[in-house]
Amino acid sequence: MELSPERTAVIAVHCQGDIVSADGAFAPFFHEQIVSRNIISKIGELLASARENGMTVIYTRVAFKPDFSDLNANSPLLKVVEQSGCLKDGSALADIIPELAPAAEDVVITHQRVGGFVPELTAVLEERGIDTLVFAGVATNASLEGTARAASDAGYRVIIAEDASSAATLEAHQASIESLGLLAEIASVADITTSTPASQAV
Repeated sequence: MELSPERTAVIAVHCQGDIVSADGAFAPFFHEQIVSRNIISKIGELLASARENGMTVIYTRVAFKPDFSDLNANSPLLKVVEQSGCLKDGSALADIIPELAPAAEDVVITHQRVGGFVPELTAVLEERGIDTLVFAGVATNASLEGTARAASDAGYRVIIAEDASSAATLEAHQASIESLGLLAEIASVADITTSTPASQAV
């Protein structure tokens, strides 16, 4: 695998307390797999390598106004948000978790849908001349897959960091990865972190 750092962005999907933490609203769905597959550490490794090698790091973050006036709960996932009162902008659990906190040069895109391929994201990609997107995060078969599919349809080269992504079950993750393999390159964190000139020179 070859990656051009200046044309590559690593996108961390929904690494927020309510989604990936033990005390988050979505913990009953996602936390067991996040822990058993060491997802947070893998994402951290991927992001650190991306910064070291001069790639753009982007976080997609889903959050809503405190009164939920911008929430259209038209899917079961968003109904969980409505019923639990989670992911309110300004709350600690709606923020990126401290272990994966954005660096000063990173970009954070906040949106209100399950998928994060929104105009604010495409504007950043176009402004920086990025044509390759590496995805990691939660959940593989929902937000990550939805965003990655939209990116593929928009003409971007898409890479999925398989071992830095997870879903509610391993079976759901694997089924999503199999489907995404028709639209994207499936790689490991090790594949990605050894694919840039700086890492190859070490």
